[in-house]
Amino acid sequence: MPFQRIEAEKLSHSVVRQVEQLILRGILRPGERLPSERELSERLGVSRPSLREAVSELQSRGLLAARAGAGIYVADVLGSAFSPALIRLFAAHEEAVFDYIAFRRDLESIAAARAATLGSDTDLKVIDTVFAKMEAAHSKRNPSDEAELDAEFHLAIIEASHNVILLHMMRSMFDLLREGVFFNRQIMFKNRTTRDLLLEHHRAINDALQARDADAARAAVVEHLSFIEGALEDQKKAEANEAVARLRYEHEQDR
Repeated sequence: MPFQRIEAEKLSHSVVRQVEQLILRGILRPGERLPSERELSERLGVSRPSLREAVSELQSRGLLAARAGAGIYVADVLGSAFSPALIRLFAAHEEAVFDYIAFRRDLESIAAARAATLGSDTDLKVIDTVFAKMEAAHSKRNPSDEAELDAEFHLAIIEASHNVILLHMMRSMFDLLREGVFFNRQIMFKNRTTRDLLLEHHRAINDALQARDADAARAAVVEHLSFIEGALEDQKKAEANEAVARLRYEHEQDR
């Protein structure tokens, strides 16, 4: 008969599965420090030996990493999404910038539509809270906070889409964007008129999501990223024109 004896699961296996799920769902993030062994064992309701066994297994799977004298951290599982050679290639060729924007436009528009229909009320509150912070940062002269919140806003939408593959893929892409691999986000926020337009784009996205209007959310994301694409094209043209103008000026000075 095809029956097997049911055996009680080891506590360490339960801990492993819980931590795996937290990482998979994007709740525990790369580089995040876990609580101390004592605190974590108390929270999980398991003995320290069981916890140590679970942590050891998660380390062997490459999901957790120990830092000498600093504790246990979630491993940089996203950093391996792209090889260093490919990252350098992205940074060296501007066509990657526009492919990146097209990639985001395609996937984020889908994520926004999913978030409008599948996101919980709490998901939408998170998005609305981040947008409120963007509004507050908008009045400041230094655009760095607003630029950082821009990334958080888009990632909150992706989280609300409840697709773990999309979540981890886009987090890795935003990590490269934060590092300036594709383009410097703060350049987009330096011009006051552009900053105002970007805020209105995010307001339109947020309004559509709060209304749970999937079509409007998708369209607002497409409009926003198409605007960024056009702005970057204009910036590239302006830089090229300035380079030519400098050559002409230098030549005129030498005559």
